[in-house]
Amino acid sequence: MNDNPVELDSGPPASMAQRAYQEIRDLLVTVRIRPGAPLSEERLTRHLGVGRTPVREAIKRLETERLVVVYPRRGAFATAVHVADLELLGAVRAPLEGEAAYHAARRASRTDRELLRELMARAQDCEPGAAAEIDFDSRVHRAIYRAAHNPYLEATLEQYYNLILRIWHVALDRLPPVTTHIAELVPLLDAVLAGDADQARALAIDHVATFQREVAAVL
Repeated sequence: MNDNPVELDSGPPASMAQRAYQEIRDLLVTVRIRPGAPLSEERLTRHLGVGRTPVREAIKRLETERLVVVYPRRGAFATAVHVADLELLGAVRAPLEGEAAYHAARRASRTDRELLRELMARAQDCEPGAAAEIDFDSRVHRAIYRAAHNPYLEATLEQYYNLILRIWHVALDRLPPVTTHIAELVPLLDAVLAGDADQARALAIDHVATFQREVAAVL
């Protein structure tokens, strides 16, 4: 396992199985378990401090989310990452991100708007660097997903986002140390807060396309 310190943003676990799922997912997405590496149930139970059953349940769930592949008589492995994955994911993710931004602009509650304003303010003071970019990007996307108030759309985008985030971590050491990624999310937040649904959709789709081009250039 790699010692990458970046953690995903997640709420408190509801059960041992949920905690195991969240922690193994984070190890996979942040590539502390490298693509293609085996998942040892024994090692994971020791690392997480849980029994084998929660770990097995988590692995089954992660298999449905395409972060794990299970081979008969060989065991579970982290799925490989291929350059083609970026384009394929982008093709389905871009329009869905656009829909989430569109509906967030129309449906965001007072609580949603307070969080989006906090993110706007945070963008101005965010330190440069990969950890800050990943953290801010995660918070913005997840805030928009929630503000769209469509649990089916949110769940689908969460799965795709985790796969994209893993590709980002794979490419991290080849990307420029300082980018304009955080600044590019500010107009999107502004459009959602202004209730400009069409502009929010366009900016979200463009954001996905820009990210895809930047990562594809170094993979």
